Amino acid sequence: MRRNSTALDPDAVETRPPQLPRSTPRFISPAHPLRPPQLALTTVFLLLFRCDPSLQLQQRQHLLLLQPYPSDPMAAADPSADSCYRSLHHTRVLNEIAVDYTPDACHHSPDTGEIRVTYDHRGGARWRSRHRFRHGSFGARIRCPGGDTSGLNFNLYLSSLEGDKSQDEIDFEFLGKDRTVIQTNYYVGGAGGRELVHPLGFDAAEGFHEYLIRWEEGFIEWVVDGKVVRREERVPGEGWPDKPMYLYASVWDASEIDEGRWTGKYVGTHAPYVCWYRDVRVPVQIMAVDAEEEEEVEASE
Repeated sequence: MRRNSTALDPDAVETRPPQLPRSTPRFISPAHPLRPPQLALTTVFLLLFRCDPSLQLQQRQHLLLLQPYPSDPMAAADPSADSCYRSLHHTRVLNEIAVDYTPDACHHSPDTGEIRVTYDHRGGARWRSRHRFRHGSFGARIRCPGGDTSGLNFNLYLSSLEGDKSQDEIDFEFLGKDRTVIQTNYYVGGAGGRELVHPLGFDAAEGFHEYLIRWEEGFIEWVVDGKVVRREERVPGEGWPDKPMYLYASVWDASEIDEGRWTGKYVGTHAPYVCWYRDVRVPVQIMAVDAEEEEEVEASE
């Protein structure tokens, strides 16, 4: 993401995030053609439990992905599903984070898993997972700040490394001027321009809602409250985000992006602004990039 992207070292402390220009996103309706067809869950489960040999792996994966984000993602997976896929989307609570800048503006309760990021006179903060992951499901229940949030950007996203000009990235971004929409995007080798804006049907500050990114070798899905709002499938010969990535989130002032047309201009009438993250989920540890591979990735950047 372009926000707060000065430091290439994930453990470095940043002071003031630079602002870079960006393009204007497209706006789509809930009936976007990329959204997969809706199937009755009864049909889904019957197909999965049968484990019909004629049902190809790709078809079973697609059906499984239509299930809502589970209230208990750690629950045992369907034994009839393929073990590799079951492991890929089996998640755990993220109980360790690193804070890239302004640590006193980010509060993490390991016991409950709750993370609060505050934007006030100190600026905002950015947190991330301590490990990168290669594919899987990533999500959280989020309640955005209330009041006049014009100018602010709050988000949940994956990035191979913030500040790296060749980073891969997959985004959920809230635009402070209008909390009834959400922007999705993805970057390949530092190149974006794939923004889409989706109506939420609610004010993201009025209660917690579930936001989930499903990232595989062949597709990406952005899911809100169990509904797929966008699906992108890999096209042979075109760029695709495939670098191991951290899970990030931040709150920052994006007023200068596109001369304020993106998120509006910051006023700060209702500061401090607090963004809440609960039940933050990442793939199980076996899907994390191991320590040796992590060192190799960092050495290559």
